[in-house]
Order: sequence, then C-alpha cells, then structure tokens
Amino acid sequence: EAIQSELEAFAEERDWNQFHSPKNLAMALSVEVSELLEHFQWLTQEQSTQLDAKTLESVATEIADIQIDLLRLADKLGIDIESAIDLKMQDNERKDPADRVRGSAAKYTEYD
Repeated sequence: EAIQSELEAFAEERDWNQFHSPKNLAMALSVEVSELLEHFQWLTQEQSTQLDAKTLESVATEIADIQIDLLRLADKLGIDIESAIDLKMQDNERKDPADRVRGSAAKYTEYD
C-alpha cells in the first residue's frame, strides 16, 4: 500500500493519471514484459542463470517497471494484491497438489 501511494503521488504530480487507465496500464505492462524478455532471447538455459552485472542491472530495471505497472493497474481497479495472491495460491494448491505434481512441468489439465 505504501508503494502504491508513492506511485499514485508520482503520477499525480506529473498529471499522468489521465493516461493510467486500466487498458493503458495493461498495454504498458505487456511492453515492459517484452523488454524483459529481450534480455533472455537467444540465451541457453544455463546462460540465463549467469547474467553479467550490466545485464542483471537492466533486468532488475525491467522487473521494477513491470512491478510498477502491476501496482498501478491493481490500484486503478481496486484490487488488493495480497488477497488476490492468497486466493490464487489456494487455487494453485487445489490444481497442483505437491504429492501429485512433484518434478513435473505438465499443466494441471494433463494430469491423469
């Protein structure tokens, strides 16, 4: 909530709320995720776990941009992120019980 308030004040000071509709924030989120993906494009699995300092700093910046857009979107829609995560984790536990899925990357719809 503190970060959301800070982000709201930042946008308000710049008169950016007029641009921060849920649609625009969702679109901006997609752009930021794409920018994050660019850092991993063409890397092997192993290379993706061993980023150099400059790339890691850029990745951290993109993750921050993504988080900012997510927080703004949740704020604009009145979504309590913590509650949404709690509900989603309960749903994940139901769909993907550890004793049934351990070590498998299969989607829950593919289980026996």
